[in-house]
Amino acid sequence: MKKFIKFLLLFVFVALVLWVFVYLYKKSKTEPVVFETELPQTINIIKKTVATGSVVPRKEIAIKPQESGIITEIFVNPGDMVKQGDLLARIQIIPEMIQVNDAENRLKKSKLEFENARIEYERKKDLYENRVIALSEFQAEELRFNTRREDMETAENHLNLIREGVTKKMGAQTNTLIRSTIEGMVLDVPVKEGNSVIKSNAFNDGTTIAIVADMAEMIFQGNVDETEVGKVKEGMHLLLTIGALESESFDAYLEYISPKGKEANGAIQFEIKAAVKLKENQFIRAGYSANADIVLDRRDSVLAVSEKVLQFSNDSVFVEIETNPQIFEKRLVKTGLSDGINIEVVEGVATGEKIKIPKI
Repeated sequence: MKKFIKFLLLFVFVALVLWVFVYLYKKSKTEPVVFETELPQTINIIKKTVATGSVVPRKEIAIKPQESGIITEIFVNPGDMVKQGDLLARIQIIPEMIQVNDAENRLKKSKLEFENARIEYERKKDLYENRVIALSEFQAEELRFNTRREDMETAENHLNLIREGVTKKMGAQTNTLIRSTIEGMVLDVPVKEGNSVIKSNAFNDGTTIAIVADMAEMIFQGNVDETEVGKVKEGMHLLLTIGALESESFDAYLEYISPKGKEANGAIQFEIKAAVKLKENQFIRAGYSANADIVLDRRDSVLAVSEKVLQFSNDSVFVEIETNPQIFEKRLVKTGLSDGINIEVVEGVATGEKIKIPKI
């Protein structure tokens, strides 16, 4: 039994030694490195920068009331199309009691003065008809009577305007009816019936009743980094990609570059605006996020290679051309425009030559 155990241990030891020798032999025998190659291609090289932003209507108007009060009726909903002058809402004016009291007192006083002027006018009219007084004296009294009547009507209109926002002479014209000032689509109605609203004045922007926009004319509003803004110019072509419409792209043309930058997330950004060219009967919702590719430069139908095949030595750029299978020679090249992935080759490489792809 002891001999068997000794024999087994010896066999295991010999097998382990043989395995170590085989493993070391395989490790020492390195496989030859095989390099992949690529061919130059004739493509379009486009250098561009990306601006992020959103698509908004060029003309977007916030409709505000001319008088303060309470919303009693709303006639539109978001998405409705309206024309200029269409009714959006109606408000009920809630006047200040001090103003109402002052207007009522003014009306009472003007009525007393008018009544007094009427009595005096009728008395002098009889005297004039009986040729007791001269024409000039009668005309002076007639002028005073007409003036007091105008004062009374003015005071009455002032009181009606405070209470109801409309006078008898105004007819259908009233500040209690809120109408659209442009033709377009209602984007938002931020108020509800029963809400209090404030008119615009020197101390308050006023309450927005509705937002109306012309959806047939859209613009892209975005930002460009300060490192790129010097390369863009008005009139440049933009290729617009909208996040919600991934399958479509839109042409746009740069028409505004802000002269002043703003800091955002530690970088200076400059606002840009571009007119979006819509197709016939095409609808884009306001506020869609979008990316705009701004074409800074381009080369059409040029010979190009991947930037990964380029090798650098001091100020020289070269590639390795395959002369025989897995045998390469270095060759200096002159490069042109790059899009960050592919680069134009002006000199040094011909169509059909295989270029070594270095191992990373």
